[in-house]
Amino acid sequence: MLQVQFIRDNKEEVIKRLKVRNIDASFLIGQVIVLDEERRSLQTKLDNTLAESNKLSKEIGAHFKSGAIDKANALKAQTGELKEASKTYNEQLNEKTEALTALLYQIPNVPHPSVPDGKSDEDNEEIYKEGDVPTLHGDALPHWELAKKYDIIDFDLGAKITGAGFPVYKGKGARLQRALIAYFLDKNTQAGYKEYQVPHMVNEASGYGTGQLPDKEGQMYHVGADDLYLIPTAEVPVTNFFRDEILNEADFPICCTAYTPCFRREAGSYGAHVRGLNRLHQFDKVEIVRVEHPDNSYKAFDGMLEHVKEILRELKLPFRILRLCGGDLTFTAALTFDFEVYSTAQERWLEISSVSNFENYQANRLKLRYKDENGRSVLAHTLNGSSLALPRVLAGILENCQTPEGIKIPEVLVPYTGFDMIS
Repeated sequence: MLQVQFIRDNKEEVIKRLKVRNIDASFLIGQVIVLDEERRSLQTKLDNTLAESNKLSKEIGAHFKSGAIDKANALKAQTGELKEASKTYNEQLNEKTEALTALLYQIPNVPHPSVPDGKSDEDNEEIYKEGDVPTLHGDALPHWELAKKYDIIDFDLGAKITGAGFPVYKGKGARLQRALIAYFLDKNTQAGYKEYQVPHMVNEASGYGTGQLPDKEGQMYHVGADDLYLIPTAEVPVTNFFRDEILNEADFPICCTAYTPCFRREAGSYGAHVRGLNRLHQFDKVEIVRVEHPDNSYKAFDGMLEHVKEILRELKLPFRILRLCGGDLTFTAALTFDFEVYSTAQERWLEISSVSNFENYQANRLKLRYKDENGRSVLAHTLNGSSLALPRVLAGILENCQTPEGIKIPEVLVPYTGFDMIS
């Protein structure tokens, strides 16, 4: 969440930049400042009351020593009143602090100055494109028909045992899925990311720490009896490694990668554009997460973009990069670039990665800080990216690499699959 002091010091700028998200935050920002003033006033009253109580306690001790019992007892009565007052101030302070925190949770991150205006994904800016779209043979099929033809993904079986959006991968389809996971992890670890295996459920504090709660509560699967949430991305458990941590400058950069299944309710997603692997409730993804010094986070961001580019080049998939507009930016991100691969059989672009810089927004929720050269505690910057999300990468491979003889496996994956053709 945004820092209160940042809001106080940059009130008009914060309101202006949030308008890029199509949000008029003037009332919320005004309320934050009012609540903060009330909180500060209560804190001052509490501090003064405690200081006066401590002073009187010392005087009481001195009076008892000198034998001035009446004076000591009179002062004891005063300290009793001060204790009651401090209790009242403390309760009021906690209420104001909770109200202020709840308000701050409603305010999204301010967009980076480079984020364009726009209301939806139709207003995102294409900033880069690479690769030639292949010309397919006349009998080319979309991936869901290829999956059935070659018996590699069974959507009906998944629906039978769980429901729509939970496919079963079979035979060479399962092997290709495993190969992609291993390849992505190898690429990430070779680039300096430390690999982790993490829990697939998180507690409420972790959801709040990275901003999935309360913003995306309706999109997360909730295990009510245990008050745990199935993760929508490995970003959540991995970034929460550093919740309530104070790092040293020498610790930067911190680079993590993890493979997990991801679970999303995707409520309200219907229509032809969600067929097959296009939109799932459970899917596999390999994630990269970085914790950076604020001075280096945008250099690191550029490095993450180049890293994803290299993977897509090796897979020989045509791709483009979009800079998300304010209306399509996620709640916690300051800047996001999406990668999309071209689905030749569907004749449309499919998102396969989002790379985001959250600046210190998540870190403020997480209380993730580092000690600077002067010994001060400063909020770190957090970043994350898909490297990569498997369903649409797999869809792109199946569709773009299909031939009359079968589906040709990208050369870089053959050492992982053990076969070069699905036929």
